[in-house]
Amino acid sequence: MPARAWAAEMRLARLLQLRAQRRWLNMRIYRKAAELTQIRNRCNTIKPHDILLFATVKDEYIRLPYFLDYYRKIGIGHFLIVDNNSRDGGPEFLANQPDVSLWSTKNSYKSARFGIDWLHGLLNRYGNGHWCLTVDPDELLVYPHLNTRPLCALTAWLDQQGQRSFPALLLDLFPKGSVAKARYKLGQNPLQICRYFDAGNYQISRNNRDKNLWIQGGPRARHFYNDLPHKSPALNKIPLVKWRRGYAYTSSTHALLPSRLNAVYDQSGGQKISGVLLHVKFLSTLDEKLTDALSTSEHYQESAEYQRYTDQMANSPSLFIPDAGTFKTWTQLETLGVMSRGAWA
Repeated sequence: MPARAWAAEMRLARLLQLRAQRRWLNMRIYRKAAELTQIRNRCNTIKPHDILLFATVKDEYIRLPYFLDYYRKIGIGHFLIVDNNSRDGGPEFLANQPDVSLWSTKNSYKSARFGIDWLHGLLNRYGNGHWCLTVDPDELLVYPHLNTRPLCALTAWLDQQGQRSFPALLLDLFPKGSVAKARYKLGQNPLQICRYFDAGNYQISRNNRDKNLWIQGGPRARHFYNDLPHKSPALNKIPLVKWRRGYAYTSSTHALLPSRLNAVYDQSGGQKISGVLLHVKFLSTLDEKLTDALSTSEHYQESAEYQRYTDQMANSPSLFIPDAGTFKTWTQLETLGVMSRGAWA
């Protein structure tokens, strides 16, 4: 068989495989939707142009007041949240928020592809035609012109460009001293105590399977995976999508189907628009999270990542290094090359 014909046949086979995978992922939704119990559904208040936020939470009450306030201020119109058997008062708090719709489940987080299957059902039912932001409660989105323009200005520009997805680097922040001593209080801005980051130790490669960029590095690669940096967590995410029923996240929010949604980088040497998710995991609350993760093995790779954290946390580690950056503004991050305004002037 001529090489050109063989390559065309391989491309067709891959396309059919991806279509079958997307169909299978969407079929899971119907089974997983049955695991959700509706607590408060206020989705009838969603307006046609609202930007929606989707999240799965478990025992995150301490973070929720600031999390909601932060995203309200940048322009989120409604929150659709799945609570996975919290026992800390978080569900009661969320149920009383007028812009929150809440579902609960006691089922396995792991068997729901770490919560994504639950959110897929909500995305398909309520997110169709909306810009939808899917994040964890310890992630704060930073985008170009954050301080002067609401999120709807970004999504309007993306619509004009015909771009249906927006990428963000997961930027791990850490305190100056011991993680265990970075005491976090209910409703506090986590950036008051967790605002340092690695500015330059990132490795980027192209993932030919999903047609996206694969990014690793930061303090987790440097400190917890210094022996196996290629095994460190992925930092590339595509959290903001103009959702269409039938889309599917294939691996957390790292990649999507159809794969054209992953084409969020410039192959000609320039820079497409991108943002950052400030990741404020490394606070005193981490200890409790580690205990839960290891007792349930409900996280990725049997919670192997959390085992590495636990092994180090016994020594009250500090992730701080002398040349760490201090987060200030989005323009600072653009200057460092970890996000870009692209052509959005």
